[in-house]
Amino acid sequence: MTTLPLTAGRPYPLGATFDGEGVNFAVFSQHATRVTLCLCDAKGNETQLIDLKERDGHVWHGYISGLRPGQQYGYRVHGPYEPENGHRFNPHKFLIDPYAKKLTGHPKWNNALYGYKIGHADGDLSYEKRDSAHYMPRSVVVDPSFTWGRQELRRIDRPWSETILYEAHVKGLTAERNDVPHAGRYLGMASDPILEHLTKLGVTAVELLPVQAFVDDRFLTDKGLTNYWGYMTYGFFAPEPRYMSDGDIAEFQQMVARFHSAGIEVILDVVYNHTAEGDHMGPTLCFKGFDNASYYRLTHNKRYYVNDTGCGNALNMDHPFVLRMVMDSLRYWVEVMHVDGFRFDLASTLARSNGAFNRDGPFMRAIRQDPVLNKVKLIAEPWDVGPDGYQLGAFPAPFSEWNDKYRDQVRRFWRGDHGMVSKLASRVAGSALRFDHDGRRATSSVNFLTAHDGFTLMDTVSYQQKDNRGNGEDNRDGHDHNFSDNLGHDGATEALDIQAKRAQRRRNMLATLLLSQGTPMLLAGDELGNSQNGNNNAYCQDNPIGWVNWKQGDPDFLEFCQKAIAFRAGNPILRQKRFLHAQQRFVDGKTDLFWRRPDGAPMTDDDWNHPEQSFLGAEMRMARGTPPYEPRHGAIYIVFNNGNEVEITLPETPDGQLWHRSFDTADIHTPQTNSNQTTIQASSVVAFTLTDSIH
Repeated sequence: MTTLPLTAGRPYPLGATFDGEGVNFAVFSQHATRVTLCLCDAKGNETQLIDLKERDGHVWHGYISGLRPGQQYGYRVHGPYEPENGHRFNPHKFLIDPYAKKLTGHPKWNNALYGYKIGHADGDLSYEKRDSAHYMPRSVVVDPSFTWGRQELRRIDRPWSETILYEAHVKGLTAERNDVPHAGRYLGMASDPILEHLTKLGVTAVELLPVQAFVDDRFLTDKGLTNYWGYMTYGFFAPEPRYMSDGDIAEFQQMVARFHSAGIEVILDVVYNHTAEGDHMGPTLCFKGFDNASYYRLTHNKRYYVNDTGCGNALNMDHPFVLRMVMDSLRYWVEVMHVDGFRFDLASTLARSNGAFNRDGPFMRAIRQDPVLNKVKLIAEPWDVGPDGYQLGAFPAPFSEWNDKYRDQVRRFWRGDHGMVSKLASRVAGSALRFDHDGRRATSSVNFLTAHDGFTLMDTVSYQQKDNRGNGEDNRDGHDHNFSDNLGHDGATEALDIQAKRAQRRRNMLATLLLSQGTPMLLAGDELGNSQNGNNNAYCQDNPIGWVNWKQGDPDFLEFCQKAIAFRAGNPILRQKRFLHAQQRFVDGKTDLFWRRPDGAPMTDDDWNHPEQSFLGAEMRMARGTPPYEPRHGAIYIVFNNGNEVEITLPETPDGQLWHRSFDTADIHTPQTNSNQTTIQASSVVAFTLTDSIH
């Protein structure tokens, strides 16, 4: 290869930037003594080693004229190898660019990937000189331009009050579909059959499990397993290569464009709390080799890592260049890849400053003031495993939050646990005690019954205990408190009575989700009755256990889900932006939220506190503060009955109006108009809407 001339270039933007004539390279390292750019051929051989001579502050940079997109490269970074002082520089380790927009593949596990000698008596204090290049993927220069259509170019910007989230795995949703081209890939995710399914179902946003480049943990590959979920990121700008058909990042952009053309937003589950490099005994793939002491939060003994994530390390959001990398990454996915929002894994870690949770810390301030990011949907997983890590309700606007209290307490109510009626009421009303502060909206609670982590909805009603033996950890992994109920038999059964009970329980739970204030989220496959055979931690199951089973789908439940979502979409009372606090409305003096007993009387303290109370009636209207330009008339009365069949008295109606049984989990095909007295079937959910008597 002809030696290419190096010129000074610029310290911005970070990464490898093609300008039409050549490529500018810029990388951050505060403590390095020398940074070497390694140009590689298509086979991965290093053809030219170029020291970046320019250093502005802590950014090393240079420009090479004549380089084109497709050029493969990496880095070797020199500096002290002093783990006890936080430094782990080792130029024998080939590093990917922290800003790489594309990677050629994944690391191939070998002891050469580690900066220390595995098995040495000194552990990570030893120094490994074996070269890792043969086992590492290369970064690739890209031209990220993509021809977006007019519709796809414009953000959908759907209000939270109209949002139905659908959490899905790119491969898992499509792997079992023989009629989907590029099944298991980005292009398959947005194929016609999948788009048709999602639009008919009524979801408005897909929330994709991690699609930023991630690593298969070594302990998994040693057991013949993979990191199926992808929560081990090491490339925050690069789409995960395994989901590409032809290795072109435009495939991801095409997927987003297809979703947008169908009116569906794309939200990414992102993992900025930790990286795939693990703790002090982990490999050197990128950040450790560039500047370990800057990228990671270290303990007082800087040899070790703060581990609030439970994954070995935590990114140091107090460092301006680490924070800049995260913000640059987020903006890249919005501005170049056109995604519509993010769900932040273990967001409590991101909000930590000097080790403590700080809702006004560097990351939280940066994202809220950013002119690009403060316009997209932001969802926090409001916990980590560090001190004071559980922070449900503590995140500021515009964040929404996954509400695990909703999941657990709705499951417990329908399982029949005692004392759950007051808990159910709180969750149905939008968990206001958690979220109604600092001007936050009533949609801030992301309500869910199931997610990737835990039982599917079918397994919640089919298994008493988890069965994770296929994960190779002797069933020690995964949650032990699932609040599940097998309804008489563990696992699949041919018993028709148990099948009927399970179907009714699923309808009740799904109806509760869609009749609650907040933002509902469904897990992909639940609408089909998908099972993971009792595995509640399928993070390593890239096989039929973790994939959605379309062949054994439940068409009746799918139809029910479609109707339930449509019912919510057609009733503004169910998806309000303002909290309901049982206050009288100025417009008509009616109370916006009223809790009732079967006889129609208000709930008393004794009713709320009775351990065996299993009935709850909720009369709802638009909130007291609803402005005139929004609809304020009408009412809805929702009955949650987990007891026997019961005769109820409906609330009084204005002259000329009556209650119409609009939605019933026990009789979904024949809704009927009712008088003042009506019967509610055992273990069912019913919604009545106030309509004119001539209706």
